[in-house]
Amino acid sequence: MSPKIYCVLFMLLFGYLAGSVPFGYLIGRLNGIDIRKYGSHNIGATNVTRVLGAANGRVCFLLDFLKGALPVIFIGYRIGLGSPIGQGWSGVLVAAGCILGHMYPCWLNFKGGKGVATSIGALIALAFWPVIIALVVWYLVFRKTKIVSLASLATAATTPIAALILNLFGWSHTPWVIILLMFGVAAFIFWRHRENIQRLMNGQENGFKK
Repeated sequence: MSPKIYCVLFMLLFGYLAGSVPFGYLIGRLNGIDIRKYGSHNIGATNVTRVLGAANGRVCFLLDFLKGALPVIFIGYRIGLGSPIGQGWSGVLVAAGCILGHMYPCWLNFKGGKGVATSIGALIALAFWPVIIALVVWYLVFRKTKIVSLASLATAATTPIAALILNLFGWSHTPWVIILLMFGVAAFIFWRHRENIQRLMNGQENGFKK
């Protein structure tokens, strides 16, 4: 195989392994439970918050965020700078690997989280301002509705649209390959939230009261 193919495989595999660390599951184990058997049975920060409290939920979100951001910054960009495929593609491949690793971790029979925190971490390392705008949208939607899934879906949809608008007006520049990744990530997040979407449509989705 050519050096480019080796580099592509390395970036994807490294990102996948980094993203596949199931912090929500590990936090549950440290608290004496299998988080997959409680609440929504998900290993993400929202379910950790519901089951184990806000402090554990914040730790889970931070760790899931960092396992998306740090590999992109330190492997995708730093090593990618001198790689055969270039820094831009290296960052995108590591980010894609991290997100897929979180959603489908090999350690948990490929049943992971819904990818929001890890996606935010990976994408903010690639395109800062579009993700910041999307996070503002998350805050506004959550403050209004107290429904995490709805806020997360709004964030996923906003990110690529914000990047396109910023590009259009020349306020920021996000390469097309990153925008395509954003659309792909949004599609995966919507797919992972398909049960939440059904409950939202039926008016049965749970929210946070506090």
